[in-house]
Amino acid sequence: MAYVFQVTQDSSDPHTQADWWAETLGWDVEPQDEAFIRRMIEQGHASADNTIVHNGRLVWKEGGAITHPDGLAGAPRVLFQLAAEEKSDQPTADPPEPQRRHNRMHLDIRIGEDDRAEVVTKLIARGATKLWDGRQGPHTWVTMADPWGNEFCVSQ
Repeated sequence: MAYVFQVTQDSSDPHTQADWWAETLGWDVEPQDEAFIRRMIEQGHASADNTIVHNGRLVWKEGGAITHPDGLAGAPRVLFQLAAEEKSDQPTADPPEPQRRHNRMHLDIRIGEDDRAEVVTKLIARGATKLWDGRQGPHTWVTMADPWGNEFCVSQ
């Protein structure tokens, strides 16, 4: 049996990160149903502490997702969820530590015929960092980090 999956990224700011990646990939931020959220609070299934206002809309604080704009059945959903360190009910003096090592899994953004140098320049202008150029035989790519330090590659 084949399974469907989503890619999940822990984040200290999931909605801002979802916005950044939606713009980067040309995907859509998955809408959240404000009326449903309000009903869950009214019925006691959630509290106002479980929500935030992001871009003028009430959303679940725990996270946000992005989806392919064409609704492709095989395209994975990408979920940005509040990191476990951020969920703790115990106040902490220190914020979660930033990422300090190479991702074991990362996104490869395949840009087709677009000009890679131009795409990389635009990503840098939006807060990404170029880490290095990679090559394996005829295949080349640029390894970058998003504004939160998560590595990804840009390839044709």
